[in-house]
Amino acid sequence: MALEMRVLQADEWDVWYDHLELAFGGVPESPQERELYKSLTELGRSLGVWDGGTCVGSAGAFSFRLSVPGGALVPAAGVTMVGVAPTHRRRGVLTSMMRRQLDDVRAGGEPIAVLTASESAIYGRFGYGIATYALSLTVDTTRVRLTVPPGTDEVRLRLVDPEKALPECEQVYAELVSRRPGMPARQPGWERLSLLDPESMREGASPLKCVVAERADGEIAGYARYRVKPVYDHGWEGRVEVADLDALDPAATAALWRYLFEIDLTATVRAGRRPADDPLLHLVSDVRRARPVVRDSLHLRLVDLPAALEARAYAAPLDVVMEVEDAFCPWNEGRWRLVRDAEGAVSCARTADPADLELSVRELGSAYLGGITLTSLAAAGRVRELRPGALAEASRAFTADVAPWLPHGF
Repeated sequence: MALEMRVLQADEWDVWYDHLELAFGGVPESPQERELYKSLTELGRSLGVWDGGTCVGSAGAFSFRLSVPGGALVPAAGVTMVGVAPTHRRRGVLTSMMRRQLDDVRAGGEPIAVLTASESAIYGRFGYGIATYALSLTVDTTRVRLTVPPGTDEVRLRLVDPEKALPECEQVYAELVSRRPGMPARQPGWERLSLLDPESMREGASPLKCVVAERADGEIAGYARYRVKPVYDHGWEGRVEVADLDALDPAATAALWRYLFEIDLTATVRAGRRPADDPLLHLVSDVRRARPVVRDSLHLRLVDLPAALEARAYAAPLDVVMEVEDAFCPWNEGRWRLVRDAEGAVSCARTADPADLELSVRELGSAYLGGITLTSLAAAGRVRELRPGALAEASRAFTADVAPWLPHGF
């Protein structure tokens, strides 16, 4: 029987999601997680591949707006729910879904598509490049101290109910979005993701807690959500599990970290999915005992190359001709002239002029948010300089002041 790909219908969602759980190992999610993702699913953007009455492939997309260098919010397809049944590997199911999805993204006018990969090697062949990294820290708080900036002692900390404090915390998050590339502006419903707290997510730790940092005028300047896992081995050696920490200024940032470091009966603070340039790296007395580990996070693909490149700002004037390879989305292939003038205006158009750089759309996706330099990609042989000086010029212009960051999955 031939496989059939079709847009998901509402009455098929449970079967479709059951397939996805099987593709990811067969461990059912909690009812809370399942219900949240059911409410967030955009049926018209969700694809299923069916073998008779059995769902054997799935792929979806969320309608995001992603911050880019310069602070603009760019429409982006948040690719998600991608899975192929183990019985239907090596039959072109994934490729057919990626083909249909990128065609739909282009038709819908979204210049970029983004995803987080269960396996980092999968999506490069479809033109996605690693655009952000996530930092994980496991800090020995019995050995590590913090050096805090002026004003930290004036910050007032208050324990609050995570649910009741959500609107104020979301205001903090919203203010941060334009400051750092890679952050999605929260669409309605997505604020609930940060409050998910089923027993299965705790791994023996406490229910989710929230502390807010307030300025002298009572305005909230930051928050942290966390859990505490008790551990006793010849004395209390508990662990603080940090779920979120967002703050608007250095004093609030330091006050929240100091609070987490000093929770009674704990010896470790563990935080994952932090920005690669997290200020905590400069607050700790011994960065080695913070045990920083970096891994890939957001993968990004340019779907409409000129629209994507014109949507972001550049750090310096630029006039470069790029020969771009894109076999999977051939409308992007060819020679493009990218110009950023002295006033900051940006244009990107096809040209017959000689190329200054050669690269694939994957490298442009990696460099797009400003955290990965074209120079570093060239050192790996993935960007070729054809005009002396063009690489340094382009690499400097693409760079952002802060590391791009995806604060949560999707």
